[in-house]
Amino acid sequence: MTSHHLMLFLHVCGVVVWVGGMAFAWFCLRPAAMQLPPDRRLGLWAGVFRSFFPMVWVSIALILVSGVGMLIETGFTRAPVAWHVMLLTGLVMIGVFASIWFGPWRTMQRAVDAEDWARAAVAMNTIRQRVGFNLGLGLLTTGIATLGLGI
Repeated sequence: MTSHHLMLFLHVCGVVVWVGGMAFAWFCLRPAAMQLPPDRRLGLWAGVFRSFFPMVWVSIALILVSGVGMLIETGFTRAPVAWHVMLLTGLVMIGVFASIWFGPWRTMQRAVDAEDWARAAVAMNTIRQRVGFNLGLGLLTTGIATLGLGI
């Protein structure tokens, strides 16, 4: 095993947790949660995010450290263009996640704790939209990484 293999493994682990978690939430948890009354649904989401969002921060660290490590190892100028595109889309995804963490997630936590379901629902809708955007960008990034897409 080389350091490149280890970095690639850590990179893929981070992506699996982050993008896979978003896919599970969007396509499985979200439809099932819609069957619950608002107070239970929003309480469920708050509990899910309390567990998932810290995992996303760890995933971001793994992805950044391993991705930049592989870029440095290969050389920025010798790295495939797809890697540079991946870096760009990954940085956008991190920005979107940070906007969730420092914005509507904080609002949702306070609203759920106060049982202000209307305010929690507005925050949850914003989170849903941003997660949907990030999921699409994550899938596009995965395609660029694995298929090259002519880049």
